[in-house]
Amino acid sequence: MNKFEDYLNKFTEADWLEFIESLVPTVHEVDRNALQIWFRFFPLELFRHLEAAEDRELAKSKLAMLGRYEIKDQVDTSHHFLYGHRFWKETKQAIEKEAETFTASEHGLTDEIKKIAITVAERRQVERTLTTAIAAVGLMTLVQSGLEAFKAATGQVEKPSGLLAKSPDKIVAARAEDDSQGIFGFLKTINKKYSIIYDETRARGKFPVISQEEIASASAKDQSQNWKEMDERCWEGVVPVECTSAACGTCWVGVIGGQDKLSPVSRRERRAMKTFGYNQPDDEKPFLRLACQAEALGNATIVIPPWNGVFGKKIYNNVEDVELEPVTTSAKNLRETIASATAAGKSDE
Repeated sequence: MNKFEDYLNKFTEADWLEFIESLVPTVHEVDRNALQIWFRFFPLELFRHLEAAEDRELAKSKLAMLGRYEIKDQVDTSHHFLYGHRFWKETKQAIEKEAETFTASEHGLTDEIKKIAITVAERRQVERTLTTAIAAVGLMTLVQSGLEAFKAATGQVEKPSGLLAKSPDKIVAARAEDDSQGIFGFLKTINKKYSIIYDETRARGKFPVISQEEIASASAKDQSQNWKEMDERCWEGVVPVECTSAACGTCWVGVIGGQDKLSPVSRRERRAMKTFGYNQPDDEKPFLRLACQAEALGNATIVIPPWNGVFGKKIYNNVEDVELEPVTTSAKNLRETIASATAAGKSDE
């Protein structure tokens, strides 16, 4: 590690989240949720736990890790759902230069983030509110990938398309809209139809949902593609799912638009999110949800994480006991792994 990496590695996950929370008001609304979601998708404490493990494969199995969770394999792509992703090339260059010239800092981490954001904003001639989120994400990407892998990535991004090709304000406005219910839609009291958008770059990157239907249930009805071929966690629909009863955590998603149009978090869902370690905020309608529990009352825009696991007890020590409710046969092995992971967490204390 060089001096800049040493400096960044002094901070804990709690430190980073505190700094991010302080920066949120300075981030354009288009990326406020996306920034906070990304830091939950790639938690620092989980990364450090796996890095410190003597037997990495055993550690992964104990935490029931599935999917792609390592940033070093997706340096240029993990942040695709941020508007600021379009500024990644300049962000990466600014961070690499800072790593080369950094000597010491009397300032806090937020100042380092702002420094990168200002540099990128000036290069692209845009407001800093649009570059702050990707600057923060870039620095954490460096922490978890290491400078060698960070520099080895090309830094290239695809040209914005679909809704993400529009201006930030238009994207925010579009996320707030609901599907039209027709001329006499105001007369409907049941079966109103909305959309769950999971890919803003494509016009067809969405699936229909009936009012008060769970997101996972609506996703399962979409058989337009071979989802399992694209992601082995996707048994039915684009949203990965195993149990549909908040017992496996496979279906966790981030909500970047329309979180106020989802049902409030139940006690059961909140407890499950702690068990899995997904660091869900205490809000009534937070930006992290279990798709099998969140009911849609309007359009919502979600981001599907590339992985899932069970690490609340082991990493954060925030779960005293776990009661796994009966679920489908397909989730039996995963339930057993969850129970084992939790037991292992207790025995290690």
